[in-house]
Amino acid sequence: MEEEKRPRRVALLKKLIIAFLILGILIPTVLCIVLFVKVSKLQQQIDSLLAQERTNQQVQETVEFTQEIPFAASADDVWNRQTGTVTAETGSSQTVSGDAQDVEWAQESGQQVQEDGRSEQFTDVYLTFDDGPSQNTEEILDILKQYDVKATFFVIGKPQEYYAPLYRRIVEEGHTLGMHSYSHRYQEIYASKDAFVQDLDCLQEFLYETTGVWSRFYRFPGGSSNEVSKVDMHELTDYLAEEDIYYLDWNVSCQDATGQKLRPQQIADNVADYVRQYRTAVVLLHDGADKTSTVEALPIMLEKLLKMEDVRILPVSDDMDFVQHLQVADKHTQNP
Repeated sequence: MEEEKRPRRVALLKKLIIAFLILGILIPTVLCIVLFVKVSKLQQQIDSLLAQERTNQQVQETVEFTQEIPFAASADDVWNRQTGTVTAETGSSQTVSGDAQDVEWAQESGQQVQEDGRSEQFTDVYLTFDDGPSQNTEEILDILKQYDVKATFFVIGKPQEYYAPLYRRIVEEGHTLGMHSYSHRYQEIYASKDAFVQDLDCLQEFLYETTGVWSRFYRFPGGSSNEVSKVDMHELTDYLAEEDIYYLDWNVSCQDATGQKLRPQQIADNVADYVRQYRTAVVLLHDGADKTSTVEALPIMLEKLLKMEDVRILPVSDDMDFVQHLQVADKHTQNP
């Protein structure tokens, strides 16, 4: 009788052993999957916090740099208020322009304008996004793809793996990849020429390793006419010229970096209402984690621009008319 039960016990034991082996494989696998999901979510939260911290730091820096300028909310807006470049009254639906000074600026830049500030021919509009990539970049790219529009992204350095596909997608979908410094920390970038060059080299090489593109376009944090740099900005622009790098500022701002929350319609109007004052209109927008209103404004803006028969939306290229604040500032200094 005992001998008859033994095969059953052996068979049962084998089944138990197999069951334990399967559980030994399944349980660690499930735990690994759960752990991976949690780590991914944690990484996204960390990236979001880092992006927010960077944004807060940038706001703090720009406020410190511009606190002596009446009503100046950010370093990016200093040029607008000093030269009459298109701007908007923050927090309201009204917009204001530099009127005669806008026309003067366009004429000094070699642009054909009519007495009412309108272009005599096509207006080439360049939509440029600073400070990305961010959690909003993918949606921005989706919208641009939907409307078959090419833009320009002046990016900063973000080595986290989450952002690598975004850098590549910018390039793969035909947009221009520009540089906006690696760290975007004004006090470090503009501490000396060597510091500027080191930051530039770091970003240019990082972008090449990530996308295979050797970027040749640069936007200075705060613009080429900023008063933050401890180095003569002419020295930095001369260095870029030696390295065959073009720098580009802006002459139309959507005003999404003023520190106050604008409605999407306001942001879109700030762009669409004034681009035709220039033959070459370079629009300043921002691609940051906190710029959801800019993302929401983008379809409205594109709808308006694409309905204008005399407007063409283009990505930045080396054969465009470059908008450069420093050159115009020099002309004003030489011919007061």
